[in-house]
Amino acid sequence: MTLHSCQAGYEAFLAKELGGSARKGGAGWVLGPDAPPGRELCFSHLALREPREIEGASVNALSGSLADFFTTSTQDERFDAPWPFCVESAGESGLARRAKIVAEECLQKIRGRMSRVARLAAPGRPVLGTRRGLFAYMTSFDRVFVSREAWAGGQRRMADDPQAPSRSYLKVEEAYGILGREPEAGESVVDLGAAPGGWSYSAARRGALVAAIDNGPLKGGALHPGIAHRAEDAFKFVPEKPVDWLFCDMVEDPDRVADLLGRWLENGWCRRFVVNLKFGRRDPLALLERAERLRPRCAVFRARHLFHDREELTLVGDVEQKAHSG
Repeated sequence: MTLHSCQAGYEAFLAKELGGSARKGGAGWVLGPDAPPGRELCFSHLALREPREIEGASVNALSGSLADFFTTSTQDERFDAPWPFCVESAGESGLARRAKIVAEECLQKIRGRMSRVARLAAPGRPVLGTRRGLFAYMTSFDRVFVSREAWAGGQRRMADDPQAPSRSYLKVEEAYGILGREPEAGESVVDLGAAPGGWSYSAARRGALVAAIDNGPLKGGALHPGIAHRAEDAFKFVPEKPVDWLFCDMVEDPDRVADLLGRWLENGWCRRFVVNLKFGRRDPLALLERAERLRPRCAVFRARHLFHDREELTLVGDVEQKAHSG
């Protein structure tokens, strides 16, 4: 079995994505099967594989058990590079603080037994992909699941920017890490349905040249010299030549947006993309299945429910070259 963490409130979608065979769970986590071979999950943020369940009435007991688990399981391993040390928690009030204290005391105990190995610990969740290290997830104040191996989907909290025109800026910033690259200086970007301009601003601040397509006005940081606002219909816009990036975060029918992305890929109008599908009351799993039809046109294609997403899915892709997989 695998413990999957997700955004609180979306556990049912994660369970359904796992095939409906999840055994149990709570706020922000589900215990169920691993992803099928060769497939990445959308709603899972962190997946602890074959975790062991540990109980303890105190911080000292929990941190000691975690340290014991790590030192015992690493007796025949050699550490020559940084390894992930990740302790997270469910959404229960006050649990995040307890998890932080447990993590600090656990690492201190490991340091007392294996000082060289402890110095290589890299606190925090891995950026993307499968890694070995020490992964723990607290589901209550006296219970924690722990594993030596976990898969990270790439979702993470991003720092806000007071210059950004909207909080949607955080979504595209998060999406870059999942794709494995971001717009660079001099690259071309078309942002369909750009207003008020959060995504356009994200690319322009990196030196990219942005065509912001929207009949509505831009504001704030989107009034940037690297952004050219064009008051046109995003669904009818055709670029004069292929561009490096397609952005699209429109509050529109997700089937229509998926068709729009398919048209851009079919015509070779973009090399990479970040596109959001708003599912609202729709079944997001049906939208995922539909989006999968685009995969054969891409060297890299990933679908995620981001940390900063709400009732939406984020698709990222690279038509031409492989992205980093972590």
